Amino acid sequence: MPLSRKKCIFRDAHKLGGITMLNKEQLGQLKAKVRSVQPAKEGDVNLGPLKLLPGTWSNKALPGRGWNMIAVPFSGGPVGYRLLLNQFDETLKFSFVDDRVANRGITVTGAEDDQFVVALDYEQKIDQIAVADFPESGLAGEPGATIHHEPGLWLHMTNKTTDNLDIARLATIPHGDSVLALGTSDTSSQTPQIDSVNGLPIGVSHNLGGPYLAPYKHFNDTPFKGVVDAPGFPGFNPVDPSALLKLANEGVNIVRTTKLEVDTTMQEAGIVNIPFIVKQANASDMKSTFWIQEIEETDANGKLKTTLRLQYLQVVMLDFFPRKDGAAGLIRWPHISINTLEKDNNDSQKYAS
Repeated sequence: MPLSRKKCIFRDAHKLGGITMLNKEQLGQLKAKVRSVQPAKEGDVNLGPLKLLPGTWSNKALPGRGWNMIAVPFSGGPVGYRLLLNQFDETLKFSFVDDRVANRGITVTGAEDDQFVVALDYEQKIDQIAVADFPESGLAGEPGATIHHEPGLWLHMTNKTTDNLDIARLATIPHGDSVLALGTSDTSSQTPQIDSVNGLPIGVSHNLGGPYLAPYKHFNDTPFKGVVDAPGFPGFNPVDPSALLKLANEGVNIVRTTKLEVDTTMQEAGIVNIPFIVKQANASDMKSTFWIQEIEETDANGKLKTTLRLQYLQVVMLDFFPRKDGAAGLIRWPHISINTLEKDNNDSQKYAS
């Protein structure tokens, strides 16, 4: 697909406070529609910043780019927890759009003042291809095991936004967690700036030489490489878990990036968990950033082509065990997942005109 076509993807939308909104004509057309649930199509202008998501994203073309770290309570070790690392492949499907969802409201004078939301459903499935934990527990599972399944929705708030919060993500996790995260979107004509993230727990000394962080020191000294045996590959280091995302962007000609950033600590967002989760390892908050990347490259025949990639960085805080720094509350353990996926060619559709 020519780059000139790609540059027109957002031509019908306008920017408000850094977010992409429907213009007055598009909003009027949306209000006039009858609500319907239909197969989602790439380029649907009503999806706003979500318009490139419909279809299937996977690691078929980029195997083993998914990495995960999580600390969990463990009775068999000297420090009461183990650190589990996974290398994984993922399938992320965006299948249906629920168009023109009306949230009814009125003004202080009694006039109709409705908000209109467009919802895009998704289903995520993750299978581990390699796994390691420290201390070794015998509980980490085998390669090929499914380690995560998540149905959910992305929302585009087309009007009546609060504090420029134009997107939301709703997720349901079979462990017993229900998530609402609110956030903002933005677009830029450059490679995404991915900040470094500290994977060490909050509420303890960060001295890796101390005995309490021995599991982190183990993987800091010998980063987890999964099934990768390429010379020079640094491996996944839980002390700097976003490094492999930045490595995946080296030498890639990213001509446009759509950033979706959501956070469960914004406004009325949050996470609700079943009682066992709350007692044992409470998932208290989540921050996740998705970067939809439009890439320009030359194929084997020397012809210019464009592809779509999706990267994400997700940090879920798990709270368990009393803090060791003198402050009240529990230690906060970052549960971090990253991946670099590509949209399946057979499932990609043409951009809407």
